[in-house]
Amino acid sequence: MDSDGRIDPWASQQSTDYARIRDQFGLGSIDISKIPNPGILHRRGLVFAHRDLDVILGCMRRSDPFGVLTGLMPSGKMHLGHSMVIDQVRWFQEQGGDVTVTVADLEALATRGTSLEDGRENALQEYIHNYAALGLNPKSTNVYFQSTRPSVQRLAFTLGRRTNLSEFEAIYGFKGETNLAHVQAPLVQVGDIVHPQLDEFGGLRPIVVPVGVDQDPHLRLTRGITSKTHWFNVKTRKNGGLSVTLSVQEDNSELFGVSQNGRVDRNIRDSIFENLKTSLKPMGYSDYISNPKHGILDIPGAKEEDFPQVRMCVLALERQMGGMGLMPPCSTYHRFAIGMTGDKMSSSKPETTIFMDDSIESMSKKVNRAYSGGQPTVEEHRRLGGDCSKDVAFQYLQFFFEQDDNELLRIGREYESGKLLAGEIKQICIDRASEWLSDLSDKRDMWDGRLDEFLAQDSI
Repeated sequence: MDSDGRIDPWASQQSTDYARIRDQFGLGSIDISKIPNPGILHRRGLVFAHRDLDVILGCMRRSDPFGVLTGLMPSGKMHLGHSMVIDQVRWFQEQGGDVTVTVADLEALATRGTSLEDGRENALQEYIHNYAALGLNPKSTNVYFQSTRPSVQRLAFTLGRRTNLSEFEAIYGFKGETNLAHVQAPLVQVGDIVHPQLDEFGGLRPIVVPVGVDQDPHLRLTRGITSKTHWFNVKTRKNGGLSVTLSVQEDNSELFGVSQNGRVDRNIRDSIFENLKTSLKPMGYSDYISNPKHGILDIPGAKEEDFPQVRMCVLALERQMGGMGLMPPCSTYHRFAIGMTGDKMSSSKPETTIFMDDSIESMSKKVNRAYSGGQPTVEEHRRLGGDCSKDVAFQYLQFFFEQDDNELLRIGREYESGKLLAGEIKQICIDRASEWLSDLSDKRDMWDGRLDEFLAQDSI
């Protein structure tokens, strides 16, 4: 977070004041009691915030379709930090979501000079191979490359009309000297995030994007832009229920019965309101209060939890009428695992992380050199105990390697009491990590020659 209170998604260091970030940017807190079959990242509070996760949870309860989107930069190597997102993607997939994976090969070409050929090879062998080994199901996973899906760029340019440089400056802190490739990249990401809702890529349905909190600016931009495209707005009524209001815009004013002199054609408005009621028929409401002249349809019997389904109904109607009908993305946010040296993990700094193809020997050396929460001497450690919040080995057990919650609690208690020494907890981490890396290697071998199963038709 910079001095102006902005999150910089490209910064080498990130704020870990998660409570402040959650409050400042209006993120919701995770209620573990509402999460079905919670994974370790949920149970241990490592996924700590969200935007509109209740929309996705509602889809899970009703067995309604929803999508999951993630992306990768096809340069560098995949490390432990990247696996956190895939763990969440796999969890959403196991709860019924279809998965779209964006390979940002155009962004890698523009910002890092990575050729499209090299980007494709790196994406498949370094990332998708590990995604497969980490358990993604190819039957409901579609990997595509930005360079082979021009509809993403078209959508980005179309939606770019709904924002301006002032908004980019407010969200990202861009200045006059910011290069245009840097400005364009977030718009292409908007296209990536939104396009799975297009009819040819699965149709209208909620899309959830699991990310580290440093990526929230992209989600805020996308949510803001998609909301500006809506022809119908759904709001909570002060005296109970919901209301649907028309959003008259340049491209829909004639359809909404507004003439050039500003007069409203009541016949057209009445027809629109009948269509609105028809679109809401699956919700089973019997009572409506219509005000076609002012463009308001009140639904007194609607409940607050009906909001997402009502919005889906009116977005579907919007599409029938020729609008874009796009739902703002949902998102979840996870904490960062500390790097080996106490700083941020980075592919460009091998000493800060464990890579997916690290040998047991290499991993062991890194863990043994990792930042410790232990005391300077054995005597002091026995007396004062270790600090789990600073200890890399403990955090890696917490984030990645120890699946048993009770065992993790035992290790933490014994370390903080001084019973376990820093070297001993590092050895536990090495043992668990060795099993994890060996299992991952075996599963990668299983997927050799089969990665095309994950590719979308336009990317084979």
